[in-house]
Amino acid sequence: MSLNMDRAGSAFAFKGGMLPMTVMELTSADPEQIREQLVGKLNQAPAFFQHTPVMLSVEKLEEPHLALERICAVCRAHKLLPVAVRGGGDPVKQSAWALGLGWFPPQEVRPRTLESVLPGAGEPPAEDGAAPEAEAPIVQGGVGSRIHRGTVRSGQQVSAPEGDLVVVGAVNAGAEVLAGGNVHVYGALRGRALAGIHGDRDAGIFCRELRAELLSLAGNYKRLEDIDPRLLGRAVQATLDNDQLSITPLD
Repeated sequence: MSLNMDRAGSAFAFKGGMLPMTVMELTSADPEQIREQLVGKLNQAPAFFQHTPVMLSVEKLEEPHLALERICAVCRAHKLLPVAVRGGGDPVKQSAWALGLGWFPPQEVRPRTLESVLPGAGEPPAEDGAAPEAEAPIVQGGVGSRIHRGTVRSGQQVSAPEGDLVVVGAVNAGAEVLAGGNVHVYGALRGRALAGIHGDRDAGIFCRELRAELLSLAGNYKRLEDIDPRLLGRAVQATLDNDQLSITPLD
């Protein structure tokens, strides 16, 4: 009896994709020290530790000879899910593979491709995508930058993985904007905005009206419930200050 394999059709398809990933940058290879710090972080932000996938970066370790299995066990015990390791030499790579983790080479420094442009000129488009009352500023983009004109709708993702992203419009709830550099939104930001997705700590998020579901800078997150209510509805900038995501008003 022959088996017709074509009858079932294709079982899967490989597709390229870009997903936001939290990077856990290790400055110590001591599992106990990592555990103690995770306990403190868990008390500060319990909502973050909900089976969050993380990449373990060992690039700042001079001798990354890791007790990788123990570090992964500590992470999982605190509801973090290590999925890959970045940096280190061949021993780290082999250890990662043996544990069923992915491995990535050390991150290259990516040049900035667009000067920072702060929101401040022209009125943002309305939630329904209506045209602004004043002409939006003209931004000269470099290689890798992207300008999106119009509302980013719910369920839509707009990205500029190698540069800055400028949205001349609103970002609706349920939408997502991502950039390797800065994210500028000349309208209401109600969805998710992730800047510095490759680890650029100088990246920032700038918007005319803050209503964001989530802000992320180089893997540092703040959800809507973590944002000072006094900042909601205002023009703001989000930057990193001592590895903490800081939001300050622009108006």
